[in-house]
Amino acid sequence: MGAAGSRLEKALGEQFPEGERYFGLENFGNTCYCNSVLQALYFCVPFREQLLEYYSSNKNLADAEENLLTCLADLFMQISSQKKKTGVIAPKRFVQRLKKQNEIFRSYMHQDAHEFLNYLLNELVDILEKESHAAKSDPETSSPSEKMANGPKNSHPNGTQKEPLVTWVHKNFQGILTNETRCLRCETVTARDETFFDLSLDIEQNSSITSCLKNFSSTETLNADDKFFCDKCCSLQEAQKRMKIKKPPHILVIHLKRFKYIEQLGRYKKLSYRVVFPLELKLSNTVEDADAEYSLFAVVVHVGSGPNHGHYVSLVKSHNHWLFFDDENVEMIDESAVQTFFGSAQEYSSNTDHGYILFYERVVAGSTS
Repeated sequence: MGAAGSRLEKALGEQFPEGERYFGLENFGNTCYCNSVLQALYFCVPFREQLLEYYSSNKNLADAEENLLTCLADLFMQISSQKKKTGVIAPKRFVQRLKKQNEIFRSYMHQDAHEFLNYLLNELVDILEKESHAAKSDPETSSPSEKMANGPKNSHPNGTQKEPLVTWVHKNFQGILTNETRCLRCETVTARDETFFDLSLDIEQNSSITSCLKNFSSTETLNADDKFFCDKCCSLQEAQKRMKIKKPPHILVIHLKRFKYIEQLGRYKKLSYRVVFPLELKLSNTVEDADAEYSLFAVVVHVGSGPNHGHYVSLVKSHNHWLFFDDENVEMIDESAVQTFFGSAQEYSSNTDHGYILFYERVVAGSTS
């Protein structure tokens, strides 16, 4: 990326952010699904900072076993500590570890970026939880790793192991949904909470994220064969059910369900629908009345007409500039170019570059993104 890198430096000139690095990632044969997600995560600044903090607290542990977390921390450290401002890095160790650990990612077939993101976040949580439990059972080692798993605040006195561990991955990505079911006979509301790292939304042609979120939280009537067992009435009753966001996450990840199984075809089809995603999003389907406000900072884009082939690239907002990452190549794009990735208003279109995973960061009152 020598020429492209110097072009990017020239384009940014004096505005090149102090201490920032823009590096493309080498493709090891259909690993664009991994590269595009890694770029989005790298520019998720709170996640990057906590991962680098984890790295600096754990790099002295000589017996540290290699896992996906150490490989990711090592890769982010490698990028952030480069002397050059731009260039290309080979995420070889990370990709090797990923393939060794999960056979789904072993082949050179086209993989799903959302599946990879989900797997990665859950794997990081598992590793941090194991480290924390190991640290608790061995007081000798309960310093950096346990503190880093929990993040700055969560130190519990011994013996209160009942509460689930809240890692820094949870603090960034985890939200809580509440599933409310109202019995139409006695009006009793039963609420069940569940946690999420991302929201998967059904999409429609010529729609928007806001309308997809409204549909996600729309009221569904349970009747006929779907009646609800009401504990108060002690019988099956007609009921109304809806899903609301009880606790919006700090980083809101939205997955657009672009791949749909079509019964008649007996296979998955890509939906190229035009779904508008705003740069600033107000989340109104929350339990609290106040809207949660979010700012878009990354988009993983699926390029191609079908689910089993194609390519992934990512768009990233860094220090108020938008950048386009396509494996080894990185270039600056205009903010207005983001809308070219909304999708196609007609079914058959030459544009096959469609937003697939959206990353929004919550805007805290009084701060600018």
